[in-house]
Amino acid sequence: MTVPPDRPCRIALVAFPGIRAFDVSVVTEVWGVDRTDRGVPAFELRRVASEPDPVQLRGGMSLTPDRTPAWLDLADLIVVPGLDDHLTPAPGPVLDALRHAHTRGTPLAALCGGAFTLAQAGLLDGRRAVTHWNLTELLKALHPQVTVMRDALFLHVDNIWTSAGTAAGIDLCLHLVRTTHGAEAAATIARSMVTAPFRSGTQAQFIEHPTPHVDRDADALAEARAHALAHLADSHTVTGLAARAGMSARTFARRFQATTGTTPMRWLIAQRIAAAQKLLEKTDLAIPEVARRAGFGSEITMRQHFANHLATSPRDYRLAFHDRRGPDGG
Repeated sequence: MTVPPDRPCRIALVAFPGIRAFDVSVVTEVWGVDRTDRGVPAFELRRVASEPDPVQLRGGMSLTPDRTPAWLDLADLIVVPGLDDHLTPAPGPVLDALRHAHTRGTPLAALCGGAFTLAQAGLLDGRRAVTHWNLTELLKALHPQVTVMRDALFLHVDNIWTSAGTAAGIDLCLHLVRTTHGAEAAATIARSMVTAPFRSGTQAQFIEHPTPHVDRDADALAEARAHALAHLADSHTVTGLAARAGMSARTFARRFQATTGTTPMRWLIAQRIAAAQKLLEKTDLAIPEVARRAGFGSEITMRQHFANHLATSPRDYRLAFHDRRGPDGG
């Protein structure tokens, strides 16, 4: 999304009976807290509903709308929370407004079961989408024209974002901040929420049957990751990191993926991209030197990874985000 510099970024939270309180809290924590004193851009978060009455949430809570669906025409981003009951029908005016917003080109982001609402609007037909791993079969059954993916934490297709369950909604919200306002803004919000700025894995990031070696392995894996982060400019191999963890390369790769949800090399690339983003934002280093310090080795390699993961180039990223927060990052 592109936000004019002369006004706050406008975020619309779509509200109707049946939405999850957790997702409402996530959206409010990311975009509803003023952190401009720490260098985070200003946001205008509005709660959009088709009726003016308070929206009842599970647990005795309620949400008071402050805008009608017409406000979606002004929004830079529209966020759809998940549902307590995934058979809950969204109000007709809300579905109409979502369709109109997508036609107009406004980004839509569904958290967890919010994909069911977008599917009701027909916006996921013929597109890939993700939801909580335990809801994939239900989404397929109710909306067979949707290509439901099982493993991703979040997906972006045709200006529509969908995310996996619960914590993946946080991942998506922070990712949207990062791609629009820069890595440092997302990191500042993540620090205040005491969460990771990003996870680079999949929905497999859980251990179903813990075993006695898990804690011991976790310490060894953490030490290997810490070493890689402290020496990003160095060349790293799975074999080398495995030796530092005291494991064979095969065992290390298997346990690394079970712990983080991704492979060692994909994790390393994600860390290098994040490091390069900060250097581009906060320093005037030449781009080849940024590539070297982040561990990419060459500007060409870094440019390829930026294109694949951020859909931009290092040069364009710097033009968009350099020095927005002052020399100390806010």
